[in-house]
Amino acid sequence: MPQATPAEIDNSTARFSFPAVHRKKVTAAFDGGRITSDGGVLLLAQAEREMGICSQLAACIADRRDPSRVIHALDDILRARIFAIACGYEDADDLDTLRDDPGFRLALSKLPGSGAGLASQPTMSRWENAPTTRELAKLMATMIGIYCASYPTAPEVVTLDIDDTCDVVHGYQQLSFWNGHYGERCFLPIHVYDTATGRPVAMLLRTGKTPSGAEAAGHIRRLVRHIRRHWPTTHITIRGDGHYGRPEVMDFCEADGVDYILGLPTNSVLRADPKIVTVADACATQRAEEQRPALRLFAETSYAAKSWKQKRRVVARTEASTMGMDIRFVVTSLTEPAAEDIYEVHYCARGNAENLIKLHKSQLASDRTSCRSANANQMRLMLHTAAFWLMWRVQQEVPKTATLATAEFATLRVRLLKVAARVIETASRIRVAFASACPDADIFRTIALRLKPVPT
Repeated sequence: MPQATPAEIDNSTARFSFPAVHRKKVTAAFDGGRITSDGGVLLLAQAEREMGICSQLAACIADRRDPSRVIHALDDILRARIFAIACGYEDADDLDTLRDDPGFRLALSKLPGSGAGLASQPTMSRWENAPTTRELAKLMATMIGIYCASYPTAPEVVTLDIDDTCDVVHGYQQLSFWNGHYGERCFLPIHVYDTATGRPVAMLLRTGKTPSGAEAAGHIRRLVRHIRRHWPTTHITIRGDGHYGRPEVMDFCEADGVDYILGLPTNSVLRADPKIVTVADACATQRAEEQRPALRLFAETSYAAKSWKQKRRVVARTEASTMGMDIRFVVTSLTEPAAEDIYEVHYCARGNAENLIKLHKSQLASDRTSCRSANANQMRLMLHTAAFWLMWRVQQEVPKTATLATAEFATLRVRLLKVAARVIETASRIRVAFASACPDADIFRTIALRLKPVPT
């Protein structure tokens, strides 16, 4: 006789135990009811509602679906994906497990216990692959517009840091390329930040080889053009390392009224320049006489490579140490300030851009560019940049006296987003009950009140 099929065990309510406490048995089960472990997603929702990021991005993508059959609006699909990234769920697969999370449902203005949940992973993946190249260009322009709109008024001056970073690929994806410097097959996406304020400006996926001067100049030209549509009178300074110290970049900046501070690769002519040699010798002598472990002195000269149209100001940082002499060069269009300030104050400040890249790449997992299509990977880069904006916006409302005001995104996520809450729905209202012992309750409450929309 056929045997009866055993009843399935509901693992969500199956009990398990922990060691007894004061002779009292400790048992547990996942049967606590409508509880979210990401209560802070509501802060992200308020930040997104204020900035209007998702509706602006959705307006750039053609939605060819039959309106009568649409369950999830395109801006809601993007919103769910961006919220998930900010909360640490970087894969579209994670959306399948978050579809009925009460916190995410509330963040998308859905009732916690009824109606359709979040869009599934196939839907997310479909829309990541949907934008055309032309639509991605519109999305990029929109992201730059979001950056400009984040300022209440146009600033008089702004300094933008441009840099590229290694994004290792695992497979033969479009635009992947072997890079001998990193010893990896990778992308080298370009990141642009307003480093002084921590704002992201633009992110561009590109092949894994170092950008040529013509390519770099083209990207900077388009960036400046988009910014000037919003800020026609703002003075722009471009700052970058030796990858961008190319004659095409400098020619464009000088012709378009943009200042630059760029790293300059060393060569035998610069190393033999009499002004630099004199300062380097003095630096080595003074360090030896004073028996210092290291000493820095600065020099400047007027220099023109064969490919340059004119001579330009070059600043040299000479550093003598027990290990020998190290000289770094910077070329700039600025006539002031002094050489030391150009290097120490202005050029070295671009190091903060690397910290912002770390937030974008490591703490928001923007290097999960695992799609076959380059367009889909560029779209992912946009979504992760949108998540960066929401994290940045939440951080701006942290009281300046609190330690979280300067915390990295990973810390903000643990302290403010990964907050458990019970969601209670009645006939007339929805109540979100956070833990009474939440250590950051005051900061959480302050941010929520500051992001609360003004009544109209």
